[in-house]
Amino acid sequence: MWIYFLIGAFFIFIGLAVHVFKWYFLISGYNTMSKEKKANVDTKGLGRLMGIYAYFNGILFIAAGIFYALGVRKWLDLTFAVFGISTLYMLIKAQKYDGNLFDENGKLRKDAGRQLAVPGVIVGISLIGVAVLMFFSSRPTTVAFLPEGLQIQGMYGDTYNWDSIEEISLAEELPTIEMRTNGSALGSNLKGHFRTTELGSVLMFVDTEKPPFIYLKANGTSIFLNMDTQDETLAIFEKIRSLTESD
Repeated sequence: MWIYFLIGAFFIFIGLAVHVFKWYFLISGYNTMSKEKKANVDTKGLGRLMGIYAYFNGILFIAAGIFYALGVRKWLDLTFAVFGISTLYMLIKAQKYDGNLFDENGKLRKDAGRQLAVPGVIVGISLIGVAVLMFFSSRPTTVAFLPEGLQIQGMYGDTYNWDSIEEISLAEELPTIEMRTNGSALGSNLKGHFRTTELGSVLMFVDTEKPPFIYLKANGTSIFLNMDTQDETLAIFEKIRSLTESD
């Protein structure tokens, strides 16, 4: 929870630094320009844009921390989505303040398109990457039963040998999630590593709105997973339990 307050405070500090105190050296790209090119940048307009961007996202993350403390986790998905959209907008809008790229009428200068090509490609690849991540994060969990063990497929998945599974049980509720450490949280779909109050670090492959959840402890790692439907989850649980008991 506290991390969101820190991020929010950091954004507000950066906004004040650039917008109010005019620390333009903090602007990425501007500080590496030659003196001649810096003279063609509307630093006042750019500083104002970055200030608004930073204030907005600072308030956004502080609000996310408050909602997280109140137990409203879905706000976090909206927070990161809005943050991504606002960042993309800011990166595109910021180019308009660069007089090296656009003339006083807002028209692209000759050969400036080449300078915009690289950031354009980076933004495009980033958007594709986010779209791919969102697609796979929203997919139901799938497993495969191999001779050597249970394979959890997809992102963050792995194969767990049958003799490494120390515990297996059904849980109607998940442990209290403190923060996501290395994973994705798209709506009710959680995949990856999360820190919890009761069990510390755990791996999750769950849709939080579709209990029950299969709890496994394998190789010292606590794992929670469920399928697309309750019947599928129960069937997978029974099969895992029968295979581990027979082993």
